[in-house]
Amino acid sequence: MHQISEALKRARQELDESGGITQMGARGEGTVLPIRENIVYSRTRTVEAKPETLRANRVVSAFLPGPYVDAYKILCTQVLRKLRDNQQQILAVTSPGDNEGKTLTAINLACCLANEIDQTVLLVDADLRQPRMHEYFGISASAGLSDILDGDARIEDVLLHPGIGKLVLLPGGRPIPNSSELLGSQRMLALVRELKARYASRVVVFDLPPVLSAADVLAVAPFVEAMLLVVEDGVTDKDRLQQTATMLGGINVLGTVLNKVHMPQSLEGGRSASPVAVPASRRWRLPWRR
Repeated sequence: MHQISEALKRARQELDESGGITQMGARGEGTVLPIRENIVYSRTRTVEAKPETLRANRVVSAFLPGPYVDAYKILCTQVLRKLRDNQQQILAVTSPGDNEGKTLTAINLACCLANEIDQTVLLVDADLRQPRMHEYFGISASAGLSDILDGDARIEDVLLHPGIGKLVLLPGGRPIPNSSELLGSQRMLALVRELKARYASRVVVFDLPPVLSAADVLAVAPFVEAMLLVVEDGVTDKDRLQQTATMLGGINVLGTVLNKVHMPQSLEGGRSASPVAVPASRRWRLPWRR
């Protein structure tokens, strides 16, 4: 708890001391990044995400380089280095509570990872009570993780390629109320083992529900190798951090992302957020609009 609180304090201090605002040109980002290697998805269905949909939903890491993308690239570089140093593949992203930005962070991080020259990524929607990751890509709801765990679908039948780098999506599937039971089941363990064995060089990013909303994170924690905690600047309070730190005790938390850090003015003269993330040993900053 003390480490998390100190990280948040230092991040805010560094933001105040930096003084500058990195701004995005009004027309600066609009082309989806191409795949750097010739990968033919013969068994994975391709559903092209439209650039205007990605832009509207703030999936900025799918676009050509710009200051907003740079924030996530810094996060991506450090996270990937930590995973490779520890020979890990399975990363989970969560937050203490709702609406702190963990899903958007997971998506943009996965898009950055997928545009690395030698990296493939599987992004999994494991927020099974409210599976909505597909909405960020403008993709219709379909079968996914919950259907696999229920035995109603095979993994090869539900994977989707959104046309972004070497990224593959595993949607959440139909919403289910007993999500913690499924996520902590032997079928989930077998699925994680299959993903690791089948794709030895692939990073698997799980978007998990908030820690304090259900038992899901604790149920799936034994199956993941590392975790990233997203907290919202000025909203995530001390009590929720204390509860989260206690519940995540013993779990390999790579660090915290201080999200939605606001700057005083924007290109248009209003209030905005700088996308600059300043890396440190155990925390990153991802300022963003609410």
